[in-house]
Amino acid sequence: MTAAEILARLVGFATVSRDSNLALIEWVERWLVEHDVAHWRVESDDGRKANLLARIGPDVSGGVVLSGHTDVVPVDGQPWSTDPFTLVDKSDGRLYGRGTCDMKGFIACALAAVPRWVDQTLVTPIWLAFSYDEEVGCIGAPRMIARLMADHPRPAAVIVGEPTLMHPVVAHKGATNLRTTVTGRAAHSSQVNQGVSAIHVAARLVTHIEEVMAELKAEGRVDEAFNVVHSSLHVGKIQGGTAINIMARECTFEWEIRHLPSDHFEELLGRVNARAAELEAEMHRRAPDTAIVTEALNTTVPALADDNNAEVLALCRDLLDERPAGAVAYATEAGQFQRQGLPTVICGPGSIGQAHQPDEYIAIDQLEACETFMAALGERLQRT
Repeated sequence: MTAAEILARLVGFATVSRDSNLALIEWVERWLVEHDVAHWRVESDDGRKANLLARIGPDVSGGVVLSGHTDVVPVDGQPWSTDPFTLVDKSDGRLYGRGTCDMKGFIACALAAVPRWVDQTLVTPIWLAFSYDEEVGCIGAPRMIARLMADHPRPAAVIVGEPTLMHPVVAHKGATNLRTTVTGRAAHSSQVNQGVSAIHVAARLVTHIEEVMAELKAEGRVDEAFNVVHSSLHVGKIQGGTAINIMARECTFEWEIRHLPSDHFEELLGRVNARAAELEAEMHRRAPDTAIVTEALNTTVPALADDNNAEVLALCRDLLDERPAGAVAYATEAGQFQRQGLPTVICGPGSIGQAHQPDEYIAIDQLEACETFMAALGERLQRT
């Protein structure tokens, strides 16, 4: 099967993160069995989802891990012109469907290369590492990485196939999602001296969250490799109050911190928490049963630092004709591999500009470029 044919199969599985990915995993397992490839499931606690590890080549240390996530973001409310879960070729040089570029195109190229790799005499292995729940906080990959490191010889390098237009990426920001709940005291809006408006307090804290970014820039904490050169803090959702004439008892907002590899999430959160403590003290002077509570909605996705990657970067550049390396603002599973001491870069087909969009697509020439890369990788691992 060609990469495009496999991509059609993968897109047909509606692996939105809120749903199971097992049907897709089972199809991939059948493909691997057909080609006599060793593979292992690493399931979620409830068994509804699974990561998949596979090894082509000898059971020795070294070699390259090709990593990709199987889940996709929802299509709810998006104005698609075609069925999102049917691969569509509009004869415009693009293949349309949810996950085509993020990142089933990369997975399809890797799977299409399996028959070729099996027939080659690889000196070191090619690993496939397909995860679940990347889109909701990179939840599945850590247990897959732990299994790989505990049960198998150590790989030499990792390539995470997120869409980079087949240019190697050596750094990305870390990411943490948070929820802050402000509990005030309700009162009639004509008696503002009797209550504490959770909405008003939340608004002051939201404003401070944006001010932290200005502080970071003023302190010179920037990295020009990124298109957003500083760590970013952003409030995406806010909800509170019951009626226009009631001082709100509760207001909740959800926000994120995307930190540079050179910054630390805990320190940035500390700046926000310090202001929250000041506001809470003011609230307590008026009503002791008030509070501000912030909770993390995911384990921090670690940043990828441009570090300890010379050999895998050289490999990618060699196979891709010396393309320049870069940095991206979005988070991936790459930092999780790097934290285990594995040299890691990101390189995959398609543009992040198409990811998560209605009528998501991958350019056919990008798919072909990735197929060429996979073939070259197999050729290289026959002799190194």
